[in-house]
Amino acid sequence: MIKIGWKAGIEQHQPDTLLDLAVIAEQAGFKTIDVSDHFHPWSEDGSCAFTWTWLGAALSKTQKIELGTGITCPILRYHPSIIAQAAATVGYMAPNRFYLGVGTGEALNEYSAVGIWPGYNDRQAMLKESIDLMRQLWTGKEIKFAGEFYQTKKAKLFTVPPKLIPIYVSTMVPNSAFFAGEYGDGMITVGGQKPEVYKEMLKNFATGAKKAGKNPQTMPKLIEINASYTDDKNEAIEVMKKYWAGTFVIALFDQKIYTPKMSAQNGEVIGADMIEQKTLISTKPKDHVDYIKHYSDLGFTHLYIHFVGKDEGAMLREYGKHVLPKFTI
Repeated sequence: MIKIGWKAGIEQHQPDTLLDLAVIAEQAGFKTIDVSDHFHPWSEDGSCAFTWTWLGAALSKTQKIELGTGITCPILRYHPSIIAQAAATVGYMAPNRFYLGVGTGEALNEYSAVGIWPGYNDRQAMLKESIDLMRQLWTGKEIKFAGEFYQTKKAKLFTVPPKLIPIYVSTMVPNSAFFAGEYGDGMITVGGQKPEVYKEMLKNFATGAKKAGKNPQTMPKLIEINASYTDDKNEAIEVMKKYWAGTFVIALFDQKIYTPKMSAQNGEVIGADMIEQKTLISTKPKDHVDYIKHYSDLGFTHLYIHFVGKDEGAMLREYGKHVLPKFTI
């Protein structure tokens, strides 16, 4: 059964507003939340609170909805031991309600914060090592880790989760999906590409999982998709361009573009036509149901709706009334 969630855009909303929206999402019937973990927003008009503080508040305000990061980069501005501790605390406080999404980061967040930006292959090797270290620490045992990038000396977590926290690895292109399958417990990506891209991505993910002795059929495949439950197309496009245009520029995910101003400048090339191609804008429930089924039919198990518009609360409620019931058995 497909799990439908809400993308909590901490790069657009201040944390108190985002917290109110999380409560609305749970009340509306969403099953899971994916919150960004950024140091900088995509635009100077945005905001960017500390995700791990917000997660604690969100857990205390909600009852049963799942929460996770989409995504955390545990290799540069964070040390993986610290993310292991943070995730263990959340997992301890909310058993079976938390997952950790991880990736190799963007210069917007990592280079800006610490002044270091290794090449992609090095960052991927660092990510592999960080996943190994975090899983070891979650056992509660004393860990002496001697890796190429990270070392610990008798490190031990004294607050541990009741079970290992699932790690979902970011997969932006098919070539990185093998890594996600081999080292992750699942994968997370973004919508808007042609079906052929996702078919290749899921195939590579399955190959990597099988190499590691895992069953890809049982592993979660998460995807974030843009939608706006409105008839005001101009408003939806305006909000997307104002806060999120940088996300449409592939270079933002790998090149040394590290300030919100630089992100926005690169995003100026994004026109309304591209936003319309990658965002469903409609108030017809069937359109949204078909939109979700499109990605579900491709093989994705968890779909996170990134709502685009000035009143996300209203969109969450409308989804709860008209769209989510179509997927409830």
